[in-house]
Amino acid sequence: MFCSHCGSEIPTIATYCSGCGKPVGGQALTPSPGRIAGHVRLLGIFWLALSVLRLFPGAVLLLIAKFRLQVPGFISGILAMIAVFIFVTAIAGILTGWGLLNREPWGRVLALVMAVVNLMEVPFGTALGIYTLWVLLPAQSEREYRQTSRQTIADART
Repeated sequence: MFCSHCGSEIPTIATYCSGCGKPVGGQALTPSPGRIAGHVRLLGIFWLALSVLRLFPGAVLLLIAKFRLQVPGFISGILAMIAVFIFVTAIAGILTGWGLLNREPWGRVLALVMAVVNLMEVPFGTALGIYTLWVLLPAQSEREYRQTSRQTIADART
């Protein structure tokens, strides 16, 4: 059984939750879906979609830099560095989406870091960054995410 307030696992014979002290009261204690339940899944999908779309401009820039298609030599190096940055952020975004969809414990932190990085990418990165911060930044969201990630880990072990 799990506490309906904090999500901690409690033995069936307990009268109070060891995590928050709330009385058990004989009710079935399963965590109720909270504020972020549907948002985290949607965020994971958005992160995956945006990151896959990011791979295309990175590939185009890399091809231009490699074959020096109508650009001076020094610009090829700059374009290659930009392409590498785009590829790294795309891979990090794919990891973010995967971590959120699987409720990995590190997924929330990576999503918050990527949200701040993406605020500069107008308009889609900015929108996704604001949405990610709105969903995952409050303390209540941290508790709910931690609760769902603990449940996912416990379910995987059984």
